[in-house]
Amino acid sequence: MTDLQNSDLHAPDLHTWLSQQPHGLRTYRTLQEKLETLSRHQPEQRAMCRLLSGLVGNYIEAFDEEPLPVAVADRAYGRLLDLVTSLDLKGNPDRRLADINRIASCDLLN
Repeated sequence: MTDLQNSDLHAPDLHTWLSQQPHGLRTYRTLQEKLETLSRHQPEQRAMCRLLSGLVGNYIEAFDEEPLPVAVADRAYGRLLDLVTSLDLKGNPDRRLADINRIASCDLLN
């Protein structure tokens, strides 16, 4: 499993880790923890990490303590994987701003 505390993390590492996880809420909670760690180790990624964590947090809140329909879980997981795949953590400022805006406009539920 990829270590997300690595200071040379890039989008494929995040995608690789996420793609190896089950679709349950625990994965989303763990992702939030890993994003917090990444944010501490790579302050230049703080905005991206915070937005991704918020996106994941909204999903967790929507289904916390409730049954999670398999179709919804699969669709949300696919959207999150696609989003993470599209990120370029080493991109120029314009690319990083585009990534941040894409995260901000994403909704895992709809």
